[in-house]
Amino acid sequence: MTDDHVYLTLAESDHEAEARWAYGTGFADPLLGVDTTVPPDVDGADLSLYCQLLGDDALILAQRLTEWCTRAPELEEEVALANLGLDLLGQARLLLTRAGQADGSGHTEDDFAYWRSEHEFRNVRLVEAENGDFAFSVARLLVFATARRALYELLADASDPVLAAVAVRGAKELAYHQEYAASWTLRLGDGTAYSGERMQAGLDAVWPLLDELFTAHPVEQRLGFDPAVLREPVLRSLTEVITGAGLTVPGALPLARIGGRAGRDGVHTEALGPLLAEFQSVAREHPGATW
Repeated sequence: MTDDHVYLTLAESDHEAEARWAYGTGFADPLLGVDTTVPPDVDGADLSLYCQLLGDDALILAQRLTEWCTRAPELEEEVALANLGLDLLGQARLLLTRAGQADGSGHTEDDFAYWRSEHEFRNVRLVEAENGDFAFSVARLLVFATARRALYELLADASDPVLAAVAVRGAKELAYHQEYAASWTLRLGDGTAYSGERMQAGLDAVWPLLDELFTAHPVEQRLGFDPAVLREPVLRSLTEVITGAGLTVPGALPLARIGGRAGRDGVHTEALGPLLAEFQSVAREHPGATW
């Protein structure tokens, strides 16, 4: 230790520094050396839209997770949830950047994040729902991480090398997210009668939002990544955790679509507007500002 200040000590650069951080400091660029040319057998417009679907999911859930800062039940959970949010933010940045490359528009990650209106976002409604009870957020994270990890493992063989590289890196991160959410589901479900009751309520509230994760958008069908094939294995994995926690797998019907349209079509719940208003406020108030 060369300084009494804890932050300066943590920032020391030596061969043991890695061990001082809970999640490590090995932030290697997952796209280092990856060819960013869109493959000739891939439609650039379709690839761009697909990256927006996945990128918007990650971006909006990242915002919801960071909202737990100063509100989580324990300090350690604040740090953990913020780190999970940063993982998803990193995935969103890569995917939205790829969206702007693939369609030739040159739009940046910031263009997609800050300068689109609510109806232009293509995230599933699951990720935009308000955080609610801690158990609800745990249940949402369990469902999302399990389904997205399975999808990324599928996308690891994608024709587009950038999408494949993002998926390979993302699957590793989501394995931790899944483990984190599963451990809290078991802890709450198998805890007291009251904690079990709240965890069950969280699962019950999340379940109607599950269906969109497995409902294929036309662009997914054209690209050959039908998420419907993941429904059975993902539900099997979720069932294992839920029953292991002494809870019941909900049987709620899917949240109704509006005129046959939902989040992937730009039709959202009332929760997304206020989230975007806060998330985009600085960029819109000070356009082009840098620091």
